[in-house]
Formats: sequence, C-alpha cells, structure tokens
Amino acid sequence: MIRELRNKIADGLFEFSEHAVDQSIIRHVSVQEIREAFANSQVIEDYPDDKYGPSCLVLGFTVEGRPLHILCSHPSRPLVKIVTLYEPEPDQWIDFRTRRP
Repeated sequence: MIRELRNKIADGLFEFSEHAVDQSIIRHVSVQEIREAFANSQVIEDYPDDKYGPSCLVLGFTVEGRPLHILCSHPSRPLVKIVTLYEPEPDQWIDFRTRRP
C-alpha cells in the first residue's frame, strides 16, 4: 500500500479535504513538505473500516527532518485524499510511530 501511496503523491494524484487545507495553513506545512514526507514514509495505522472509506495514518519526514503525520485515503481511490496532517506531539508518540499508553 505504501508504494502505491508514494507513487500517487509523486505523480500529483492527490487532493486535500477542506480540513487538511486549513491545517496545512495553520501548521505551516507546504505541499512540498507533504511530498517529501511521503517520499520516505510508512503506514503506522490502518483504518480499513473507517466510516468515510478505508484510510491510513502515514508517518514521513521532510528533507529538514520534520516529522509529519498524514491521514489519507487508501490508494484504491483515483486521487488520494489527504484528510488531515500535523506534526506529532512527542509526548503522545513513541518515535512518532506508536501511541503512548
């Protein structure tokens, strides 16, 4: 799945929810940073039964080393939908990959 997501993002086959647009502005996350994060990313949580359609949480790092969590649709859609994105809080995540208890 991650390879398909990376390919679609690299090919520009993605779109943003209104919420993701708002969050990218508030959090100062550029489209280039999103592309960079997907280029070296991994799926850390999968939500195949999400009520709005299968989705997953991706962790990636920008060229500058900024960690980003990006919630997006599965790559089975013609366009990957980016639902939300944020820089994970270290007190809530272990190595940005596992939720703290």
